[in-house]
Amino acid sequence: MRARLSDIARQAEVSEATVSRVLNDRPGVSTETRQAVLTALDVLGYERPERLRKRSAGLVGLIVPELENPIFPAFAQTIESALSQSGFTPVLCTQTPGGVTEDEYVEMLLDRQVSGIVFVSGLHADTTADHERYRRLVQRPLPIVLINGYAEGLDAPFIFCDDRLAGELAVSHLVALGHTRIGFVSGPDRFLNVQRKLAGYRAAMRRELGASDRELDELVALTLFGVEGGEVAAGQLLSRGVTGIVCGSDLMALGAIRAARRRELSVPRDVSVVGFDDSPLIAFTDPPLTTLRQPVAAMGNAAIRQLVDEINGHGAPRSEYVFSPELVVRGSTAIHKAGRTAESVDVTAALT
Repeated sequence: MRARLSDIARQAEVSEATVSRVLNDRPGVSTETRQAVLTALDVLGYERPERLRKRSAGLVGLIVPELENPIFPAFAQTIESALSQSGFTPVLCTQTPGGVTEDEYVEMLLDRQVSGIVFVSGLHADTTADHERYRRLVQRPLPIVLINGYAEGLDAPFIFCDDRLAGELAVSHLVALGHTRIGFVSGPDRFLNVQRKLAGYRAAMRRELGASDRELDELVALTLFGVEGGEVAAGQLLSRGVTGIVCGSDLMALGAIRAARRRELSVPRDVSVVGFDDSPLIAFTDPPLTTLRQPVAAMGNAAIRQLVDEINGHGAPRSEYVFSPELVVRGSTAIHKAGRTAESVDVTAALT
């Protein structure tokens, strides 16, 4: 098929002159722009000029849920960079509510004869979804890697952060600050990462505070992911007297802070809030958010190493690769008020 400069320019969002320079391998075009033109060429189904074919080992699909949560663009950037360095052309597929589904994106990528697909927090993270779709891909055979999720019996590499440990670390941090009434806010419990964080939260609350299952049931609020969901769920828990809140994501933590402020409570003086992800720019919120950091760069690079090995026929081990979260303490958590009062009394007694 003969390439039309106007179609390629429109797909890559550049001028036709820029497309011409790339196709003729002329200088004066940035690496990012050149890659955008080559990706557009591939996505539209045009053959690359002979002089350019050696620069790409093939297309690799990258499917992410959405880009509103900053953690997903962070994963996409890391994965696209790792693919480009390995000679592959990444094709980013972003889902939106009511838009193209994961299965539809897969069909589009298969039509483009991709060499493999990377799934980030896809249907493999939903325990109620049919995971047979992934088995069919493996049986084609098509190399795939799945990040942040798990499908039982699927012969593929899984890369994920240790969500259970994250739940435990968040509770331990708040307990060390003197909090005993600690709530948990996250998305729907059909998602595996929610189940694992909740299991870690419950285990730590039992171990460190002796909380009963009945008490814990009152301290858990599951809702929709996002700022709005976090605000609603945190509002419920604040009405039950919590002084510390463990959140399933940074965006939900921002919602929890908003809920506290609507009740004229100060974070962290009255309520301490812990997030999860350490999304870009989260250190610059007001207050800067204490959170559990996902090692995005390490996870993304590991995923691409596994995928490229599989594509190259090296038989990468198909297993679960678990990465530990890191507690990053910032300004949204502080010593519980009762502890601060006790410290003040101690200081006063020492001075008299």
